Amino acid sequence: MNLIDLGWNQDFEDKLAQTKKRDDFQIARVAIEYKGMYKLYTEAGEVLAEVKGKMRYNNNFPAVGDWVVIDLQDNGARAIIHDILPRKSKFSRKVAGDDTKEQIVAANIDTIFIVTSLNQDFNLRRLERYLTIAWDSGAKPVIVLSKADLCEDPEAKKVEVETVAFGVPIHIVSSLSGEGLNELEEYLETGYTAALLGSSGVGKSTIINQLMGSEKMEVNEIRVSDGRGKHTTTHRELIVLETGGIVIDTPGMREIQLWDGSEGIKESFEDIEALAQRCKFNDCQHDSEPGCAVKKAIEEGELTEERLESYRKLERELLFIERKKKYGTVRAAKLMNKDIFGF
Repeated sequence: MNLIDLGWNQDFEDKLAQTKKRDDFQIARVAIEYKGMYKLYTEAGEVLAEVKGKMRYNNNFPAVGDWVVIDLQDNGARAIIHDILPRKSKFSRKVAGDDTKEQIVAANIDTIFIVTSLNQDFNLRRLERYLTIAWDSGAKPVIVLSKADLCEDPEAKKVEVETVAFGVPIHIVSSLSGEGLNELEEYLETGYTAALLGSSGVGKSTIINQLMGSEKMEVNEIRVSDGRGKHTTTHRELIVLETGGIVIDTPGMREIQLWDGSEGIKESFEDIEALAQRCKFNDCQHDSEPGCAVKKAIEEGELTEERLESYRKLERELLFIERKKKYGTVRAAKLMNKDIFGF
C-alpha cells in the first residue's frame, strides 16, 4: 500500500521527525482495533500488531485512524507498536457508564459524516449532540440525511436541519436510488479520511457499500414498527476506497456523552451564543432576567424553547463531566445539586 493513499502527508512526516525512531522502524496506520490486538496497514500490506509493554502500562493505546511507529517481527508476520504520532484530529466521547474516561472513536480524520435517517428516527436534539462533539474534534462536520426514499418530503426535513446546523453542508441520500451519493465522493479525495457516525440502523454500512461498489459491509433491514435498523457494525474499521479516499465505519452509538465539548457547544449553538452577547447582563441565565435577548428571540419566534433547553442540557452535562474529572462523582453531583437547587 502507498502511504499517501493511506493519508500520509508532510504534516505527519514532520511529526515523525520529532520522535525517537530507529532506522529499522516503519510507519503504519491502524485499520481495526480488536481486544488487545490491532490490524495495521503498511506499505508492505496488512499486519497484526500489539502495543509494547511500556505503552500498555501507561494505558497509551492507539485508536482506529492513528499513525503508529512499528517494529516488524517474524519476517513481517507481526509487529510491535512503539509509538503513536500526535493526532491532527480526534472524535472522542466519554465511555458508556459511570467511568470518567475518554474513548477515541476515530483519529486523524478530515471530515465527519453525521448520518441520520429520514424516517421515524429523525431527531434534531440528537443531531445537536453529534454536531457539538464533531465541532470539537478538529474535523469538519457534514450532515448526511439517509433513507430519503422513506420520507415523503426530504427537502422539508433538510430545512429543519438547517435551523440547527449553521454553515454545515447537508446532503440528502438514498442508497436505494443512489441519490446524493456522488456528492459524498467529493469529500473523499486521495489521502482524505472521513468517519461515518450515527445511531444504529441509519444506513452507514449501506452508504460505505455504495461508495465501495461492493457488499463488503453487512447490512440489515429496518424494522417497520419503529423505523429503526438492527445494529450491524460491531467494530470500528478503516477502509481504503479504490476510487481514492478513506472511510472509517463505526458501530451505532446507543449512548454518546460529551467529553470536552466547550468549543463544540459554541459552534453548534452559535445562534444562542450570538444572542447572549446582546443580553443586558453578562451573567444572564436566559430565564427571567430583564433585557434577555435569548428570551426575546423565543417570544418573537426566532428561537425555540426546545433548542434553548438542549443548549442548557449539554452545558450542564459538560460541566458535570469536567467536575467529575477534577473532584470525582460524589462531589461533582453535590456541586450540580447546589447549582440547581441551591443546597
